[in-house]
Amino acid sequence: MASGPGLKISIDEKRYPGSTAPTLSGFKAEIAPGSVTAILGPSGIGKSTLLRIIAGIDRDYSGHVTINGQPAAEAAPPGFLFQDPRLLPWLTALDNVRTAGVGVSIEQAIVALGKTGLAGQASLYPHQLSGGMQRRAALARALALNAGLLLLDEPFVSLDRALVEEMYNLIASIAASDGPTMLLVTHMAEDAARLANNVLILSGRPATITDQLTLSAPIAERDSNAIARYVEMIETTRD
Repeated sequence: MASGPGLKISIDEKRYPGSTAPTLSGFKAEIAPGSVTAILGPSGIGKSTLLRIIAGIDRDYSGHVTINGQPAAEAAPPGFLFQDPRLLPWLTALDNVRTAGVGVSIEQAIVALGKTGLAGQASLYPHQLSGGMQRRAALARALALNAGLLLLDEPFVSLDRALVEEMYNLIASIAASDGPTMLLVTHMAEDAARLANNVLILSGRPATITDQLTLSAPIAERDSNAIARYVEMIETTRD
């Protein structure tokens, strides 16, 4: 059974001060509970803005976003994974995870570190962790805050191929075992082909959903042939 919440997104307009055109307008989407949805589009189109609205961070827009029927600004904050780890160098991995939010206990942090394979590194500082471990610690921090709703903002940018593969496998494992609702912002078709059940393709200014794809093969069971097929499908749809 899916453990993550369902989302309903209806943004009439999001416009930044001084902008000649809105960033988002007439944007509507429904996110199924326990699904992984990739939001795919070029840099600067408004993907990160959309995540901030969903997270309840950006409230300066017209429209509404609900999480299990509750306004996003009033719902429990989602776990947020950014492009870089953003670990505090003077804190251990355990204490960095606990910075996710007020009330994150030692026990919750330890569980989150265990899910990302870092149970044995809880007492280490960021400079003692490899690049991959730092990324996993950042994911543990997101899980500790809200393991049911995860927002992933271009989490594979600037990673080498080995680290990308490591993060793909870890996120796919969490999706399969825990059933969270995930929204993955990316500009790479392969990210969506590897991790998503659904793909929302954004284009234009203001950004709108120009296509929506369903990728039916279970995420954890996708082999190289399935991934290549999905990449081609996504790229063809984007063209």
